[in-house]
Amino acid sequence: MASIPLLRTLVTVKRHPSALLLFVQLLGVVLYPAMEHAAAGRAVFGAFGILVLALALWVINRSPAINWIAWLLAAPAVALSLLAGTGLGPPSLATAAQVLEGALYLYAAGGLTAYMLRDHHVTGDELFAAGATFTLLAWAFAFAYLVCQQWFPGSFIAATAPDAPRSWMELLFLSFSTLSGVGLSDIVPVRAQARALVMLEQFAGVMYIALVVSRLIGLATTRAIARRDADG
Repeated sequence: MASIPLLRTLVTVKRHPSALLLFVQLLGVVLYPAMEHAAAGRAVFGAFGILVLALALWVINRSPAINWIAWLLAAPAVALSLLAGTGLGPPSLATAAQVLEGALYLYAAGGLTAYMLRDHHVTGDELFAAGATFTLLAWAFAFAYLVCQQWFPGSFIAATAPDAPRSWMELLFLSFSTLSGVGLSDIVPVRAQARALVMLEQFAGVMYIALVVSRLIGLATTRAIARRDADG
């Protein structure tokens, strides 16, 4: 009997992969501060990143996106991350892995967007996909910022330790603030390359929010017209 609730949970998770991806990414927001300061934080951070990559691949498999492109990005990203984690290779391995991870998250966000727009019916998983797409975009640009400051040192400054490289959590905070348009981040892009990335994310955030809102309004209008025609 105890296996029945577990079976139901597995079925629910299988039907809502976007919900699981969204949950894990939001869980990461809570856990990342502890990972950054833990002795084994780098290893845990790497393992958590691989988990998110795996979930992103699972979600892409449910979307209209081309699967082999996702695997072409994910496989070398995981391999390079593991090599970088051993400390045996040059620092450029970690940078290359971050480039591929950011590209995969961006591709997954595009796949989820196509998944949400492919029909005129909104399912529960598509609602979760709207949130998961937002977090995927935030992760993708955070990786872009991370690579940017490695290629162009001093790209971002802050009130605390302005000359130090910004941590992953700081850059993820900047990404969420920029994508949502709230402008609450205390991280400032100062180099031209960093400002270009921030402007691209601002554009992506405005367009994504406009896309989601217009779709919801359009579906609500269509349902209202259909209901009126049925009644009249």
